Amino acid sequence: MKNFLIPTTFEIDTISAVKSAINQAKNTNCEIILMMVSDTPDSFSSAQFLREMRTELTKSQKEVLETCRYIIEHTANCKLKVHNQYGLSVSVFKGIIDAFDVKLVVLTHSYKQETKRIHQYLVKLAGNQKCPILHLGTELNEGDFNKALYIENASANIHVKDVQQFLSANFSFEIVSQTAHFDDDYEQFAPYLSEAISKYNIDLLVETRKGEKIKFKKSKKENVNDRMGLPVLSLYEELA
Repeated sequence: MKNFLIPTTFEIDTISAVKSAINQAKNTNCEIILMMVSDTPDSFSSAQFLREMRTELTKSQKEVLETCRYIIEHTANCKLKVHNQYGLSVSVFKGIIDAFDVKLVVLTHSYKQETKRIHQYLVKLAGNQKCPILHLGTELNEGDFNKALYIENASANIHVKDVQQFLSANFSFEIVSQTAHFDDDYEQFAPYLSEAISKYNIDLLVETRKGEKIKFKKSKKENVNDRMGLPVLSLYEELA
């Protein structure tokens, strides 16, 4: 059984995230967890605390949620759970991953653009988990990916064959091309990347990551997902 965690504020691309998770389940049983996170209410009164913990959705958010429920109801092998989480920490987030037995975290473009600190913190916490992360692109699609470009990190002691072996065991993507990591030289690599993407009909990028110390910076560093707009599957190096 494959379980998917989708952090959400119920923007429209949550629907694409649900469809992507269904496609990755590949007709096997799965549970999709839509998780909303909020800061813990700062109240000394238990009654006030409970009132503030009630999560009220806007009309548009309710419409997105109902669409997600409709999709799941018409997908025989999938179930949907909505989880409201108040407060986050390293241990709490790891506990959520373990408790729901999450096999893939799906992050939408809109969620990563959220400005509240708790949403930014969740994205950073996800990066330090060993669970694979699918960063969806800026275009709304259903996530039925087939051909991947592997971005090789020179500092990682991982061979492309090991990455493909992991993908074959857990997903349906095939690496059809690879390139060196271009983090500091994107402008130089951009024409070659565009050519490879067009030539091989690439619809997904694959990269590896390491755990990092969580820091909040004033200026956000642009990553490959932001630069190219394509979905990116990020694998923790110890897994691959």
